[in-house]
Amino acid sequence: MKTNPGNFFEDFVKGAKLVHAVPRTITEGECALYIGLYGDRYPLHSSAEYARSLGYQRETVNDLLVFHTVFGKTVNDVSLNAVANLGYADVRFLAPVYPGDTLRSVSEVLGKKENKSGQNGIVWVRTSGTNQRGSAVLEYCRWVMVNKRDPNTPTGADDKPELPKQVEPAQLPVPPSLQLENYQSWPSGGKAFWEDYEVGETIDHIDGMTIEEAEHTIATRLYQNTAKVHFDAHAAKSTRFGKRLIYGGHIISVARALSFNGLENVLHILAWNAGAHANPTFAGDTIYARSEVLAKAELPRCPGGGARWLRRARVDVGGVRRRAGLGVARAPVVPPARGHRRGAARVRRRARPQACVVPTPRGQAVAGPLRPARGGARAGSARRRRGGRPAPRRRAPARATGEAARLTPGRL
Repeated sequence: MKTNPGNFFEDFVKGAKLVHAVPRTITEGECALYIGLYGDRYPLHSSAEYARSLGYQRETVNDLLVFHTVFGKTVNDVSLNAVANLGYADVRFLAPVYPGDTLRSVSEVLGKKENKSGQNGIVWVRTSGTNQRGSAVLEYCRWVMVNKRDPNTPTGADDKPELPKQVEPAQLPVPPSLQLENYQSWPSGGKAFWEDYEVGETIDHIDGMTIEEAEHTIATRLYQNTAKVHFDAHAAKSTRFGKRLIYGGHIISVARALSFNGLENVLHILAWNAGAHANPTFAGDTIYARSEVLAKAELPRCPGGGARWLRRARVDVGGVRRRAGLGVARAPVVPPARGHRRGAARVRRRARPQACVVPTPRGQAVAGPLRPARGGARAGSARRRRGGRPAPRRRAPARATGEAARLTPGRL
């Protein structure tokens, strides 16, 4: 047989190394197309002069474009015969990627467990993405439900691995070249800095985005993700949904793009503690995003900034359906506002935070997580709930900050 049918559940062996084909050079065109698909507005990925003022070589490739590209390489070997991708853990963005860098992926099988139905099972892998110099730029674990080749023959597989519960602040990979003493907020338009975000605070990002058939298929092809569940409408008719599924990573990118309204001063995604695809999404669904601050921590290795752990939820509105969807917790680096006491808040265990870098007006870095608020949605915005009852929408207070070194507006 000259064609590749993909691996089935029985083919995965614990400890096996999967070297994925087709390395990918990320070009400026792909970065521009990513902005066109999601409307992402983070200036670090848009302005070369802004990026250089903060110590980077030029504008960086969007963190999630890096993730999707590394992920896409793995599909032919890991999830070509998947029922669904289920979740992620220990996701760490290790180094900036620039246009012109070439990425490749290698995975290790961590374990697998057959489902009670006997039709399929769950496979766990750890994937590493490296650039043309062999330097790691991304590492993550994921688990995926994969069909069996022979559903009538039990395998007895039951070796689910233990995965890290969270990425500790000391493990957050802050870019060594980052120079936040030159940070200022006018390129992003944001007014909220690290101290302005309170642990437990929920941010309703207000805007919504309807998923179009053309956009999600172009995006998934851009990542060279060939999973059948996203493309083969004929085969999808025999599934329980009766139609194609949207690639879950597409929803992550939509949610992050929507979160710019309220998190404008975030620079980088540093890590995800974990993430789960809680419900499927289909073309025609409208996505909204909400975030909850889970914890905050200073980053000693990044003077002038800190990390927030956030947990983000997306809420779909498709016809009369209302359902809470993907939740991704992340830690971004955010700068602290002047005159505020900086401290570290405890990360709530049940949260699955994502860490990101955010600058401070004094050029300091901090980190902290957002947790997605749960609940329904109504046409136009998702409601913030506390204790099961609707609460009035509350935004992070805006505070003036004025000690960042100025850039010449004309250069950005």
